[in-house]
Amino acid sequence: MDGGVDGGGALRKVARVVLLDPGDRILLLHGHEPDDPADDWWFTPGGGLEGDETRAQAALRELAEETGITQVDLGPVLWRRTCSFPFDGRRWNQDEWYFLARTAQTETSSGGLTELERRSVAGLRWWTSAELSAARETVYPTRLAELLRTLLAEGPPDAPVVLAPHVV
Repeated sequence: MDGGVDGGGALRKVARVVLLDPGDRILLLHGHEPDDPADDWWFTPGGGLEGDETRAQAALRELAEETGITQVDLGPVLWRRTCSFPFDGRRWNQDEWYFLARTAQTETSSGGLTELERRSVAGLRWWTSAELSAARETVYPTRLAELLRTLLAEGPPDAPVVLAPHVV
């Protein structure tokens, strides 16, 4: 899992979900460093692939585990990015694919969180595009408010947009 952006090894393959409800609100999780809740940010549901699952399978599994939402129409990959960041005492180097998904199921449950997620996820909430644009909190991927505005105005891109690499 280590290596990648700064270490020369393979990048961790990650599937993330841009989940929209019928009102075009996006669901984001509120995360923080496990030992420092003040070091916090918002992010899309998702995580690493397990075994031989596809990115789409990982996206649906992670969404169900992190949010309890299982009634989902999974759409195309919107964006791709590589990122490298410190978290929980190690460096994570990832190749992330962001899938569009829609749901009418807005009730959530955190029952499927892993032990690390229970220590680092403070909750989740649905955001309107306007709320996200006005937010002063840290949100990943960077430029998510702008990306969401474009998605809602123009629809999904014909091919995944490659976002600038993000290294912290």
